[in-house]
Amino acid sequence: MSNIQPSADLSDQIAAYLPYLRRYARTLTGSQESGDRYALKTLEAILSDRSEFEGNISVQVGLFRVFHKFWVGEGRAEAVEDDPARAKAQAHLASLRPNSREALILATVEDFSVKDIAQIMNIPETEVDSLVATARSDMQNAVAGRVLIIEDEPIIAADISAIVEDLGHTVTGVARTRTEAVELGNQTSPDLILADIQLADRSSGIDAVNDLLGVMEGTPVIFITAFPERLLTGERPEPAFLIAKPYQEEQVKSAVSQAMFFASTETLQA
Repeated sequence: MSNIQPSADLSDQIAAYLPYLRRYARTLTGSQESGDRYALKTLEAILSDRSEFEGNISVQVGLFRVFHKFWVGEGRAEAVEDDPARAKAQAHLASLRPNSREALILATVEDFSVKDIAQIMNIPETEVDSLVATARSDMQNAVAGRVLIIEDEPIIAADISAIVEDLGHTVTGVARTRTEAVELGNQTSPDLILADIQLADRSSGIDAVNDLLGVMEGTPVIFITAFPERLLTGERPEPAFLIAKPYQEEQVKSAVSQAMFFASTETLQA
């Protein structure tokens, strides 16, 4: 993964990677509020101790390493307990092998190398592949639900549908416009929404999702966009789950599996 030029001030370099740390934190916690709180605590820790950035380590890896230390120390247990709506997620997550979910997200969503993940998590490189494989197996078999896809490109919609169904989920429908999305969502009450940003009639996938969440509050949403940083500006509300275009199959699988843990409707099957 590329580094900011060494001449840049450390604070500037950290700021450049902060949106991606926030994305990672939200994927772990399932919400903007919780994820941002743990990202903020990471920055506070760095202000008091910058030792993680000494030696042969990139700024990005150092930033995620500080977060991981805090996360395993106190964040992991609290993150899903501070919101009653995610209480069900705690039971599912408790059954997973420690560090496996984190390794999977770092490898797929955040695109870190095995070496980077080993440094972030302070484990041998040989353990990383095992953790990722375990997470893929455990999460794929843990929860099955219903997914609404909002995507105007037929080939992409078909590809995403195949990935979702391969994970054992049911696709309730594919919507190409905001109007179609709202109609399908109201008819099928999905456990998860997977949405593009720009739709066929130039309507907004964000607007479609906001319409749906008005009647299905708490339903997790994954946005697919070529510019994820535009949805990580600090404004509210922001999505907890983001996939960058062009996406890889493993990124979609990982994001869907993570998001489904935070779905709480009665159609879910564990």
